Amino acid sequence: MFRRIFFSIVLLGLNLFAQDHSEFIEGPFERPQDVTLQCLDCHDVADEILESRHWKWRGDIIEDGTHVGKSLGKANFINNFCIAVTSNQPRCTSCHIGFGWKDDSFDFSNAENIDCLVCHEQTGTYVKVPTAAGMPAENVDLLAVAQSVANPTRNNCGICHFDGGGGTGVKHGDLDDSLYDPSPELDVHMGGLDYQCTDCHSDGTHEIFGASHASIAANENHFTCENCHEGNVHEKEVLNKHLKSVACETCHIPMFAKVEPTKIWWDWSTAGKEEDPKVDKYGKETYSKMKGDFEWEKNVQPVYAWYNGSSDYYLPGDTVDGSVVKLNKLNGDISDPNAKIYPFKLMKGKQPYDPVNKYLIIPHLFGKEGYWKTYDWVSASEIGMEQAGLDFSGEVDFIVTEMYWPLNHMIAPANEAVKCTECHGSKEIKRMNFEELGYKGDPIKTGSRLIE
Repeated sequence: MFRRIFFSIVLLGLNLFAQDHSEFIEGPFERPQDVTLQCLDCHDVADEILESRHWKWRGDIIEDGTHVGKSLGKANFINNFCIAVTSNQPRCTSCHIGFGWKDDSFDFSNAENIDCLVCHEQTGTYVKVPTAAGMPAENVDLLAVAQSVANPTRNNCGICHFDGGGGTGVKHGDLDDSLYDPSPELDVHMGGLDYQCTDCHSDGTHEIFGASHASIAANENHFTCENCHEGNVHEKEVLNKHLKSVACETCHIPMFAKVEPTKIWWDWSTAGKEEDPKVDKYGKETYSKMKGDFEWEKNVQPVYAWYNGSSDYYLPGDTVDGSVVKLNKLNGDISDPNAKIYPFKLMKGKQPYDPVNKYLIIPHLFGKEGYWKTYDWVSASEIGMEQAGLDFSGEVDFIVTEMYWPLNHMIAPANEAVKCTECHGSKEIKRMNFEELGYKGDPIKTGSRLIE
């Protein structure tokens, strides 16, 4: 509770003492970098930002698992959406908090390329060009947006986090455009209490809390419900006992994608065909020549799994063994005292794979020679794998992949939380398969796990 109060005081203080920047910011500006230079004249935060996850797209040094010693993040992960940043930077980095990350030559030590405006402007007119490596549109009035700066709101954060993957709700399922102005029923924090993202994810610095996965021994950036809700928070003791093995989100996010559908399947193997566009019952595109087949769902029940806060990631070049590639294998099981049962969106897909070298392919998708122009998987794979520093056999096959996305938002009101009988009792269809989770049966009957 102390930490929550501290955050509130810091942010309240920042709001109370926020000033109209029109008297401090002078133009005109030829480049957006010139705005940054004026910001940094007064705000000595460059080093803080340059070391942040938002800037590096990498996190903690992994201290356990397969990739010990490596710093992992969006910059070097493979996912089953648009696959990888490598060789596709000008398109992917339109959501970077910087200017000009168009290839591997980008200088991450150059503070001049920090984009202060994307997080702080309040006119709603600041737009980054989707294909220009984070640069703003030419018609943006840099002076007007610079003079409007204030603390970030959901409008600032949502531009990238609500629309990741190419549209509202595509990736996360618990983050979409409905959270710009949510009802209390959709999310009790953002809708009921009008929380901004920074109320939970910031302590007043530029290191944003909330890493979804990290090494157990390097998890300072993790943010959980217990950061604010400490101790025995329920009136019923039986519910408090659940907290040893069940995460808060498991009961308080009974469903996700409650307003906007979310993508749950993406099949790249069908891309490139001359077919008429298709849409589903939600009005969502289900086939695209550029990207293949999709499936969408709304009001989705989470998938449940043991999770101790860390994952073993698939990285480029890792050998594929089996018919399904787990892109982020969750660490933790019923015997792990640090693990709890958490809710996830399970994203499945089919993506390019080198059957000779037995690893996933990083295709070059964006640009004149990219797949979205040539529709040639071999040439797209040659370019992408060369930039990734990996051999390519010349053969392209496709393989099924799975990726777990943690659910932390769309917290339902207490009266809509998961009911006891949804997991326990005599009903045939229950939320959880206790045997798959490692129990001998329903814990009410067979006993719960022991945690010393």
